Amino acid sequence: MKVGIAGLGLIGGSFAKAYAEAGHRVYGCEKDPSVLEFAKLSGAVAGDLKSENIGKCDLVLICIYPADALAFMKEMGPVIGKKPVVIDCCGTKRVIVEPGMKIAKKYGFTYVGGHPMAGTQYSGFKYARGSLFKNAPMVIVPPTFDDIGLLERVKQLLAPAGFGKYSITTAEEHDRVIAFTSQLAHVVSSAYVKSPTAEVHQGFSAGSYKDMTRVAWLSPEMWAELFLEDADFLAEEIDGLIRRLGDYKKAILEGDRPALVRLLDEGRRRKEEIDRRTQR
Repeated sequence: MKVGIAGLGLIGGSFAKAYAEAGHRVYGCEKDPSVLEFAKLSGAVAGDLKSENIGKCDLVLICIYPADALAFMKEMGPVIGKKPVVIDCCGTKRVIVEPGMKIAKKYGFTYVGGHPMAGTQYSGFKYARGSLFKNAPMVIVPPTFDDIGLLERVKQLLAPAGFGKYSITTAEEHDRVIAFTSQLAHVVSSAYVKSPTAEVHQGFSAGSYKDMTRVAWLSPEMWAELFLEDADFLAEEIDGLIRRLGDYKKAILEGDRPALVRLLDEGRRRKEEIDRRTQR
């Protein structure tokens, strides 16, 4: 298989390593020439992804910001052709899927929205690893929901990455859910660690502190863009969290033990129910 990858950060670099380790030929392009050169020296990338060879690829993964991804599709659109399946890996979907579908229709290539649900608190090719997507979920936003052949083709093309589950959805539903599962967690972590008490946490903290602050190690530019692209759904989640926190605060300040026990038990039971449902 020949795979083209635009962007060799954590996600693109991990895809490159996964496919290279599986014996496939990877072509890459990256705005930082030193990163591209290092990817070649490491063996993850065999050569440059360019207009002359993109149409020979079986799969093209676009692992850059949405505006850059759309610019890439517009630039390469005339030469992509019918052979490759093009999948973007952007963190929000409404901003890219609809215009991306229009570009694909104009130039006659196959495009599918995608979001690999994997990552670390670190960014960049140096943190990329071929096992990053092992057993991770992959979200797919297809052009139509009745093209079983295309969905099977996408799964086969992505098989070397090792995804454990595929979710098929719309751009709207993706952005609504991801505002809660990913973006809100990063907002909370960033705000939580700003407490002055964090400066004296050493010796008083264990797993809870580490879990809550892990994703505060983030790329400010990238996450700010994701938050703004999903502003409506994210603001709604933040409002809901503030309301729920207010209930806890009220019970604590009023010394209302029964109310506090009820709130905590509701949270425990909610977590138990969700875990039981998702493990089926």
